[in-house]
Amino acid sequence: MRPLFVRRARQLVTLAGSSAAPLVGKNMSDLSIMENGSVWIENGTITAVGPDDELVRRFADRLAEAEVIDARGKTVTPGLVDPHTHLVYAGSREHEWTMRLGGATYMEIMNAGGGIHATTKATREASEETLYEESKRRLDQFLLHGVTTVEAKSGYGLSLEHEMKQLNVAKRLHDTHPVDVVSTFLGAHAVPPEWKHDREEYIRLIVEEMIPEVSRQGLAEFNDVFCERGVFTPDEARRILEAGKAHGLTPKIHADEIEPYGGAELAAEVGAISADHLLRASDDGLRRMAERGVIGVLLPGTAFFLLTNAANARRLLDAGVPVALATDCNSGSSPTVSLPLVMSLACLHMRMTPAEALAAATINAAHAIGRAHVIGSLEPGKKADLVVFNVPNYVQIMYYYGVNHAETVIKDGKVVVAGGKVRA
Repeated sequence: MRPLFVRRARQLVTLAGSSAAPLVGKNMSDLSIMENGSVWIENGTITAVGPDDELVRRFADRLAEAEVIDARGKTVTPGLVDPHTHLVYAGSREHEWTMRLGGATYMEIMNAGGGIHATTKATREASEETLYEESKRRLDQFLLHGVTTVEAKSGYGLSLEHEMKQLNVAKRLHDTHPVDVVSTFLGAHAVPPEWKHDREEYIRLIVEEMIPEVSRQGLAEFNDVFCERGVFTPDEARRILEAGKAHGLTPKIHADEIEPYGGAELAAEVGAISADHLLRASDDGLRRMAERGVIGVLLPGTAFFLLTNAANARRLLDAGVPVALATDCNSGSSPTVSLPLVMSLACLHMRMTPAEALAAATINAAHAIGRAHVIGSLEPGKKADLVVFNVPNYVQIMYYYGVNHAETVIKDGKVVVAGGKVRA
């Protein structure tokens, strides 16, 4: 592979220096921006980052062999990282959207057989190949928007057979697609209809059958649970998360989305790597998260689509909670693949600054999936995952909301998107 030389960026946003711990509070505005900056890449890894003239001198005898990307007038950032998606699913739920616009609530739709249950039905009925093809199309769109790593949850199978099907598809995508896919087991996404009169038996299946098999086959790194009234109680969630820990799965948790329910407190108690949603998290829960270093993954696109108020990001930031951003891509509550749009919504509806939003979608998002040692910033030794945005400064990535400015995407040192199109 030829060396790759990304040169003369108007703004090279490196986010250097935060690989050991996520950015918190005022430090989330420190993006370590370099003007007229360049990056030298070899064998899929960043070799050097610095002013263009400095790198030209350093690699003078090798310039002729390098593939050059001219980033003059443009902004270069680390590849975006999405730490909360439901990437692998079948079907669509636009009819529920029209119901919601008519006044139906999320839980009303779910209790009527829609919501998670509707997508579960479609996912169970889909063949593995169909599921792969549908999910691959979504992953292509993530890549076109500058996302080079995604977390992907199961949770639309809700049986051993179909949860494994989802996780196998996620693994196939990771193995065959430029985007890295990090898998999370979410068997505790809901109690499926066939177990609604014996939820204890379903929890036993999760704890005693699903988690051990997922661990045995190495199909997931994290174990997640939807802790919400009417879904899983904090006590049930604790049992499921502790069972995952016993089998080597790191806890994550859907927490306090609809009402204060102790999810943030539980995340701190079990040592979760992240607690996600947090629209209704208590002050005490946020304090405990900050003390334990639990990352708060916020999903403004979900609140936007569900016609509700977004999480108060300033509460988390002021409490010392490290904040990350994610799309929550799914068919019912956030059918988007655009992390740049989510960053815009974070600024418009959660009062995050553009600097905070970019940090939350790169280095802090990488921390939320345990990958900050290899991605999330532009530093020598890290994977060469970069995005060239066709704007002169990083603020415009979010200022022009709903516009995709990702012109060139580099994954593992290879150009995988050029001119806004996926390279074959």
